[in-house]
Amino acid sequence: MARSVALAVDLGASGGRVVSGAFDGRLLELEEIHRFENGPVGMGGQLVWDLPRLWQEVILGLRAAAARHGRSVATIGVDAWGVDFSFLGNDDALLANPVCYRDPRTRGLILAAEQIVPRAEIFAATGLQFMELNSLYQLLAMQRQHSSVLAAADRFLMIPDLFHWLLSGERSNERTNASTSQCFDPQKKMWAFEMLDRFGLPRRVFGPIVEPGTALGRLRLDVAAETGLEGVQVVIPGTHDTASAIAAVPALEPPCARPDWCYVSLGTWALVGAELDRPLVTPECLAHNFTNEGGVGGTTRLLKNVCGLWLVQQCRMSWQRAGKAWAWDQLTALAAEAPPLVTLIDPNHPSLVTPADMPEAIRSLAKVTGEPVPESTASVVRTALESVALAVRRTLEELDELLGRRVGRIHIVGGGVKNTMLCQMIADATNRTVIAGPVEATAIGNLLVQLTAQLGCVDLRSVRTIVRDSFELHHYHPQESTRWNDRLNR
Repeated sequence: MARSVALAVDLGASGGRVVSGAFDGRLLELEEIHRFENGPVGMGGQLVWDLPRLWQEVILGLRAAAARHGRSVATIGVDAWGVDFSFLGNDDALLANPVCYRDPRTRGLILAAEQIVPRAEIFAATGLQFMELNSLYQLLAMQRQHSSVLAAADRFLMIPDLFHWLLSGERSNERTNASTSQCFDPQKKMWAFEMLDRFGLPRRVFGPIVEPGTALGRLRLDVAAETGLEGVQVVIPGTHDTASAIAAVPALEPPCARPDWCYVSLGTWALVGAELDRPLVTPECLAHNFTNEGGVGGTTRLLKNVCGLWLVQQCRMSWQRAGKAWAWDQLTALAAEAPPLVTLIDPNHPSLVTPADMPEAIRSLAKVTGEPVPESTASVVRTALESVALAVRRTLEELDELLGRRVGRIHIVGGGVKNTMLCQMIADATNRTVIAGPVEATAIGNLLVQLTAQLGCVDLRSVRTIVRDSFELHHYHPQESTRWNDRLNR
């Protein structure tokens, strides 16, 4: 069988890349074609994404993919982070660069919104966790500022929707990313128009919802000419990066109301949750601040955001500024030599969100909470990793409560799979078996949705069979669970 090639444009808040996936009918082979940096820039008093530069980087990646794979390339699809967006005018003109979710314009707007629509009613309409960065509060900020962009807007497009429009000329609102906006009803699988009406937000800007696997059509003629990719179809994957990552979880069981496996999408954040066949919008879910986001194949991702490798990443940057350029493997090796379970902190504590000096912030938090203060580099890294494992444990205990049963296995996917020490810590802390891999879950999920869509439908069983056949997985069994229990009891 001739190999079919798909291209994944995988955009993150700190970087992006173009990845090819060659499929021979059984196995998927990945190749990174082009990688580039990303980050918000200050412009006109706002923190915005440099969309023109990102688009040029994507074009460079597509050009390199054409040179590498030629006419074998059949499809292309884009995944990215959630919540951020921009607008098109009625003449199909882009009205503004997307504003970054870290821009301070949304501060205090959760409380302000609850004066208009009570918190419980917002949750009943959207099933989403409350974070000031959500699209809903960004829209309310624009409304408060009497934004000329909002007044002129004809279509709301989230980040991957914007890139699919740039590639194909077609407007679309894909479900998995729309579900991160807090403007979407996961039970009706459509925009939460009644709630949006109460906020006075314009219905006209929200377009029809489309599913992963939808074909938008061929590349625009100018894009095809610029890249050399003639005749390539634009196929929508799970456009939220976590939706694509969870599609690549190599689980055996199909989605159900009471699954026996859960996932941790582990990177800067640890997204801890379960894949369900329907949303779980209950008072208990609201109380634990879990969220219902869309998944591939009509599924729901019931999850909670936990701090992941952010603490270690920021410690490493602080040490680099001080002239100590530690490699990741060196830091892990140091942590392995430090005494276990000496200091535990809350990695989600507000003081750790954006400190100027992360190691000092960790020490200060330990002192305030009565924990032994980690002085050495090794003990700081060990504290950070063990605290993340503890946060995963606590979140899984909440998940068990919501599901009404103890979930037996944890699938860890994403870049954090490379940190074998943290994977073992999570197995020990939770007293559950961990199956780790694949590392490149987001790109894999994106590519396999495109490739299976070519065969007629997106089938999660088929996608996950290909993942198990194509990529190496590692198992971690609990070894020190008693020690963790004893420490927590103290």
